[in-house]
Amino acid sequence: MEPIIEVTSLKKYFAGQKAVENISFSINKGSVFGLLGPNGAGKTTLLRMITGIFFPDEGTITLNGKKFDPLHDNPLIGYMPEERGLYKKMKIGEQVLYLAQLKGLSKKEALENTKNWFIKFQMESWWNKKVEDLSKGMSQKLQFVTTVVHNPKLIILDEPFSGLDPVNANLIKDEIFRLAHEGATIIFSTHRMEQVEEICDHIILVNKGEKILDGTVENIKQDFKENIFEVEFDQKILPEHTAIHLFDVINAKEKSVTIRKNADFSNNDIISYFIHKGLNIHSFNEILPTINDIFIKLVQGSPEARQFQP
Repeated sequence: MEPIIEVTSLKKYFAGQKAVENISFSINKGSVFGLLGPNGAGKTTLLRMITGIFFPDEGTITLNGKKFDPLHDNPLIGYMPEERGLYKKMKIGEQVLYLAQLKGLSKKEALENTKNWFIKFQMESWWNKKVEDLSKGMSQKLQFVTTVVHNPKLIILDEPFSGLDPVNANLIKDEIFRLAHEGATIIFSTHRMEQVEEICDHIILVNKGEKILDGTVENIKQDFKENIFEVEFDQKILPEHTAIHLFDVINAKEKSVTIRKNADFSNNDIISYFIHKGLNIHSFNEILPTINDIFIKLVQGSPEARQFQP
């Protein structure tokens, strides 16, 4: 697939302290890309360089195959920062129209797009309200609309679900999928790992200004798997059924067992063993680590993480 943005050897320092150190990655068009990391890892600095708010000390950013020009390319980008960036005293309808026109839409286009988004998000009654009159969740919906109202090709969302109830979180999530399906590229930054697994195609993890992980969600989970399986049976299992060198028992219940398979044996060896013991296997499933598990392992710097070379 063709990349929309490529970041190469990006560096940024503040008062001699590194915020971003030699980070490179590319993002394909139409993908949902997760940017992950603990607080202070350098995520926001990266996003601000990609949007042209900060200039890198070293490295390059290309957009659509050309060197990124913040002034020229700004209309192609929609940026929703974690911090609220709206005018509190300004009427909501006027504010969205103003911001849409700043991004290059005509007044007619801005009005048409704004009306469509207000109807879609059931915000029609908000038109003459002020931002200061909105709840946190309502403000988040409004900020999402101001981010996408000009139909940007690259949409950057920093904690987009903050303050949203489950219904409105699903509403935003569905729009992220729709926009990506229609060709927009999404950079998604969040601390909620379950959303990463559900939404993102590809992720990078940064820590202390450096990239420590880069890959698809599926491949990363495969890379960190630990040969753990859950086996369910149609009948009760006994202690003697699991007293074997093929695996170690992690957890046992009446009709199921969670095991860590010895790497010297295959899945078929395990299945054959249980069948030989007269057990009927109802299900045999590998348990892959969650992105949250992997995030904690890498950021905390366990021995396993230090040995991993992405």
